[in-house]
Amino acid sequence: MQDTKLTVRVPKELLENVKRYAKQNDTTLTALIEAYLRRIPAQEPFEDAPIVRRLSGTLSQDVTIQDHKDHLAEKYGK
Repeated sequence: MQDTKLTVRVPKELLENVKRYAKQNDTTLTALIEAYLRRIPAQEPFEDAPIVRRLSGTLSQDVTIQDHKDHLAEKYGK
């Protein structure tokens, strides 16, 4: 992944506070921003989500929604 520059405008007091925090925690402003931005979920299609990929193909193609409902009714009662 290639890095790119970004210009962001924030209040001066906020910037000074974050710089102090970064220095106290032996990190950089860039590292703090990157860590924060990585916490935002990616906007990938749901089908590409790791859990979906991992579970895809675990059930037979013949299983229907009704089969699942019947299973739940049998397991937990109606």
